[in-house]
Amino acid sequence: MSKEVLIKINEVSKIYGDGFQALKSINLEIHKGEIIALLGPNGAGKTTLINTICGIVFPTSGTITLDGYDVVKDYKKTRSAIGLVPQDGNLEAFETVFNNVSYSRGLYGKKKDSAHIEKILKELSLWDKKDSKLRELSGGMKRRALIAKALSHEPTVLFLDEPTAGVDINLRKDMWRIVKNLQDKGVTIILTTHYLEEAEAIADRVSIINNGQIILTDNKADLIKKMGQKVLDIQLQDSIKEIPKSLSHFNLTIGEDKQTLCYIYDTEAQSTGITDLLQSVKDSGLKLKDLQSTQTSLEKIFLKLVSSLSYLNAIFF
Repeated sequence: MSKEVLIKINEVSKIYGDGFQALKSINLEIHKGEIIALLGPNGAGKTTLINTICGIVFPTSGTITLDGYDVVKDYKKTRSAIGLVPQDGNLEAFETVFNNVSYSRGLYGKKKDSAHIEKILKELSLWDKKDSKLRELSGGMKRRALIAKALSHEPTVLFLDEPTAGVDINLRKDMWRIVKNLQDKGVTIILTTHYLEEAEAIADRVSIINNGQIILTDNKADLIKKMGQKVLDIQLQDSIKEIPKSLSHFNLTIGEDKQTLCYIYDTEAQSTGITDLLQSVKDSGLKLKDLQSTQTSLEKIFLKLVSSLSYLNAIFF
């Protein structure tokens, strides 16, 4: 059963005035009610993409629709449906938590609703801090206050740009719980993060962006399954320039040292094919020096993905 598409990004590019191209023909569909994580190194285009969807930055070309409304032509309609928690949010340091969040609701033309603000603050464990000045809050509490501001006008979509950057692991896990609770209430959540375990913990899908391009979008469960692979490094006594034809049917690549054959295999498969491979390597005349097997971690896969599209094709396609 196909999921309902809430946000549709079609061939979106962004070129700034200085000629820098931050986004290059981005295509992405975001489903209603999901949590999707945007992964990528600094400067990859994550924040530009979020700001473009939110209508803060206009695309140079392409279109973005939210629930069928164009984010440029129908800005007021789409922006009212969006809550944004930026990396460095603006908080009135000398204002109370309650007043700050209430004020944000008014900016969207929403009527005063103290009961709604109370509900948000309680859900974010901020109610006992409602009368505290924002400058008195810890870093983790300030981050919660930013989320409360973003939820003040009852948006259906929430963007979180590096929501747990700079907080300790306990606060990070607490934030994950908050995000999952919001999803349970029907909020669609898009987050950017440097923490790969964060994407693994709470995202339904993962989209990897690098140099302004989406290089992979996949369900988290499928991605993890693909990453449940191992690499067998077959070290040879002599260097080679190409893989012998007799070994072409194996999933092999030549290591950077030109003296290693890298074999990727599924640990859950009925047969790893290692026995047949080693016999075939011997029959080909290549002389073995050593063998080493390593688990492909999410971190390693991510680093290889953003550095080599050819590696992406080899692993996932």
